[in-house]
Amino acid sequence: MVGTLRCYNCLVLFFCILIIAESCKKKSNPTPEPAATLQSTAPFPMGAAVNSPNLKNKAVYVGVLLTEYNSVTPDYEMKLNWVEPQQGVFNYADGDYIVNFATQHHMRFHGHNLIWHQALPDWVLNFQGDTSAWENLFKTHIESEAAHYKGEVASWDVVNEAIRDDNGALRNQDVNPGDGSIWRQHLGPDYIARAFQYAHEADPNALLFYNDYGQEWNGVKLDSIIALVTNLKNRGIPISGVGMQMHIDINTDPAGITAGLQKLAATGLKVHVSELDISVNPNNDPNIVFTTALQLTQASMYQFIAETYRATVPAAQQYGITTWEFSDADSWIPSFYNRIDWPLPFDANYKKKPAYFGLLKGLKY
Repeated sequence: MVGTLRCYNCLVLFFCILIIAESCKKKSNPTPEPAATLQSTAPFPMGAAVNSPNLKNKAVYVGVLLTEYNSVTPDYEMKLNWVEPQQGVFNYADGDYIVNFATQHHMRFHGHNLIWHQALPDWVLNFQGDTSAWENLFKTHIESEAAHYKGEVASWDVVNEAIRDDNGALRNQDVNPGDGSIWRQHLGPDYIARAFQYAHEADPNALLFYNDYGQEWNGVKLDSIIALVTNLKNRGIPISGVGMQMHIDINTDPAGITAGLQKLAATGLKVHVSELDISVNPNNDPNIVFTTALQLTQASMYQFIAETYRATVPAAQQYGITTWEFSDADSWIPSFYNRIDWPLPFDANYKKKPAYFGLLKGLKY
C-alpha cells in the first residue's frame, strides 16, 4: 500500500512538472501577432488600380492585392474605347470580371472613368452630328455604363482631367496634341455638370468624383479645380468628392502636396488620392541606378503623403489612398515615358520595397 501511494505521488509530481513545462513553453513561444498590412493599418480604404489579365493569370499579383488592399480601380477596362468600341455596342466582359472579383473578396470598387478626352474610339472621334446628336451620344454612354454597374460600383470618376495645365481653363481646342476636349467643343462648358446629373440618375447611390492631376505642383490648375467643384456643389449638382491623382516624383515640393490637400479638404467634399505613384527618374536618365539613397528618398515621400493625408483631410472626408497598380512590373510610367523607373511600393518581383515600409509607417502615425 505504501509503495502504491509513493508511485501515485510520483505520477502526480510528473504530470505537474509536465504542465509547468508546457506553460513555460507557451510563455516563451507566444503566438505571433499577424503581420501589419496596408489595409489592416490604414484608417481608410487602401486601393490599387488593377488590370484584368493579371487578375486572371498571375497568382502572385492576386496574392499581394488581397493581402494589402481592400479597394480596387480598373486600369482601363471601363474607359469609353474599351466599353463601347462601336456606337451602341457595349463590351462589359473585362469590367464585369474585376467587379465580380471585388465583390467575391469584399473589396470596394471605384469606377474609372465615364468621361475623358482621351481613350476615345474612332466612332466618337469621327462622329458627325449637331449638338443634339452629341448630347444623345454623351448621355447614352454615361447612363448605359452607370446603369449596368448600378449597385456594384461604390463610386465613379465621372469626369477625368477636364482642366488645362497652362491657364486653368476647360480643355477645348487643341493647343498641344491631345490637350483638347471633344466634349467641351461640342457640348459647351457645362457638360461636366450634365455628366454628373446623368450618372446620378442612372445610379443614385454611387458616389461621384471629379478626378484630375497637378494639384500639388500647379497652383493655377488647383484653384480652377476648386472653383469647378465648388460651383457644382453650390448648384446642387450631385458631386461627392474630388480625386487628386498624385502622379509625382521624388523632387515634388512637399509644400505643394500639403497645400493641395488642404484646399481640396476645405471644399467639404471627399478627397481621394486616386492614382498615386512616385517616380525616381523624372529626368529620363538611361543610366540611372536605383541606389539605396533613392529608395529611401522615395520611401520618405510615400510616408509623407500618408501622414499629410491623415493630418490634413478630416476623417469623414478621407475616401482613401489608391496607388496606380502596386508593382513596378505593372507601372504605366516606363512604357509611357520610355525610361527606367521604379515608382511603386512593390518591386517587379512583387516584393516589398522601402517605399512600402514608408507608406506603412505613414499610415500608422
